[in-house]
Amino acid sequence: MFPAKYQPVVFAFFMALFMSFLMSGVISLINLGLTEHFLAIWWQAWWSAFIVAFPAVLVVAPLVRRLTAKLLRPTGTV
Repeated sequence: MFPAKYQPVVFAFFMALFMSFLMSGVISLINLGLTEHFLAIWWQAWWSAFIVAFPAVLVVAPLVRRLTAKLLRPTGTV
């Protein structure tokens, strides 16, 4: 287990991992179809996407949290 102070980094890691995995798979499938080497192509696409996605989530997540906070009302207000 990691100390709670690492929550933003652990969150970014798993968000990037799952989103890059899903999106690279869907986009590869749409563009290529189920080819003979689909899994190898998907693996390469996912790894390339994850390398970009992880630092991107680290940078973008705080901005998204602030934007979300501005768009939401506090609980209990109309």
